[in-house]
Amino acid sequence: MSGETEPQGVSPLRLDSIEAVLQALQGVGYIADRALATVIFLALRMGRPLFLEGEAGVGKTEVAKAVAALLRRDLVRLQCYEGLDVHSAVYEWNYPRQLLRIRLLEARGTEASDARAAEQQLFSREFLVQRPLLRAIDPPGGRAPVLLVDEVDRADEEFEAFLLEILAEYQVTIPEIGTIRAKEPPFVILTSNRTREVHDALKRRCIYHWIDFPTAEREYRIVTARVPGIDERLAREVCAVVQRLRAMDLYKLPGIAETIDWAAAMVALGRREIDPESLDQTLGCLVKYRDDLEQVRRSGLRELVSEVKAPAAR
Repeated sequence: MSGETEPQGVSPLRLDSIEAVLQALQGVGYIADRALATVIFLALRMGRPLFLEGEAGVGKTEVAKAVAALLRRDLVRLQCYEGLDVHSAVYEWNYPRQLLRIRLLEARGTEASDARAAEQQLFSREFLVQRPLLRAIDPPGGRAPVLLVDEVDRADEEFEAFLLEILAEYQVTIPEIGTIRAKEPPFVILTSNRTREVHDALKRRCIYHWIDFPTAEREYRIVTARVPGIDERLAREVCAVVQRLRAMDLYKLPGIAETIDWAAAMVALGRREIDPESLDQTLGCLVKYRDDLEQVRRSGLRELVSEVKAPAAR
């Protein structure tokens, strides 16, 4: 699990229409389609969490980063995993610091009355370690952040139920301190790779959207935006190859991140177009499993490159 806060430096924009959201996302480097811009607009307007589901690598996490940038808010990220518990996600006590304070009190020979006061102090905010959920509800800067609950499908169902309770009230109860409520609810984005089905109760609280792999044209726009200096012909051939790989029966289809990595690799090699040799040498940028590598090579790299170049030749 990792919790991170990312300050953003983009001026806030008026997001009073779907078109404005589309343009704002493009302004922070995220090329979205109208369907995604619509659900982001609705989630912002209605104050509802946004639940994004789709294959790994389609840009779900990047949506949260882009929204945080265009809202000019911090991004607080909770990376989910099996066994994630309250102490890792919400709060824990700084035990080494508490122990050090206890030893200092013992060395001073603290009186009984002072010891009771010291005990209360040991469980105060001074010794409280905020984890992502508490940091989103009670942000240090005071302004509500964007909370990204990433890959919620990897967490246990028990944690999912706890998360549902958090999203219902935007408050956390710490026995030693009391209940901490959000002055302003964070904007919440949950993502899932669908390794398991997330409970309907959590989805009902959110606006749901399935993010699919992009069309060739939108992927071309993404590549040209994320790989500066790439030749137009190379960018189109890269996207065409990836689109054909996604039509194969591979264990793990290449995502947008793999497309960008491969395009950057081709630029680094000084290529201006795809050829069978460079495709073979850099195939590991796109395909991450041995069986998939062998299947792609068996399908014929030379034929694949010829298919990609045929439309351009015509």
